Amino acid sequence: MPISFPPPRTRLCAARAVEWCCARRLSPRKLDKLTFPGTQGGPLVHTIAAKAVCLKEAMEPSFKEYQKQVVANTKAMAAAVAKQGFRIVTGGTDNHLFLIEVHPRGITGTDAEKALDRAGITVNKNSIPFDPLPPMKGGGIRLGSPSVTTRGMREPEMEQIGNWIAEILSNLGNAEIEQRVRQQVADLAAKFPIYEARLRGGPARIEHAHV
Repeated sequence: MPISFPPPRTRLCAARAVEWCCARRLSPRKLDKLTFPGTQGGPLVHTIAAKAVCLKEAMEPSFKEYQKQVVANTKAMAAAVAKQGFRIVTGGTDNHLFLIEVHPRGITGTDAEKALDRAGITVNKNSIPFDPLPPMKGGGIRLGSPSVTTRGMREPEMEQIGNWIAEILSNLGNAEIEQRVRQQVADLAAKFPIYEARLRGGPARIEHAHV
């Protein structure tokens, strides 16, 4: 059966790839016919190494704690957005992501995505159940917490990010608010640098920081 390692936006930060687990022995020739050339590309050594590092990290006890914090952070962010009057699809979340319904406020997912991006917050437009809008517009947005959790953020920061999201969506197109929030986002991101050791060797470049 095939086991898929999805891209980095999911909780298991692995390179995109497909590995095959064989329930019975297959000759190399049969295996080659199954996988080449249609379902596997060239042997990218850096990708293989990245998967090895990923799976090694996933075996560490700290990874379990990290996953618990990912879920706790997502719950905190969703609760903060819901507190501002936005509906969370499914009523909440128990994993690494959640959907916010925006179309009842006359907003498309595309408009919300672009507005939040201008404010330094990265999300994706997303269709929602019984969506009245076409997929390329979307009636909601999708976001999660793995990347900010990896940076070391916790529930207080999630509440702040959730409040910023609600403020931007409640004042869509307000350039003054977008720029103020963008600066606040940059200030927050500067406290949780991605490559802290590298930043010690030179000036921090945070003017385009995103969360």
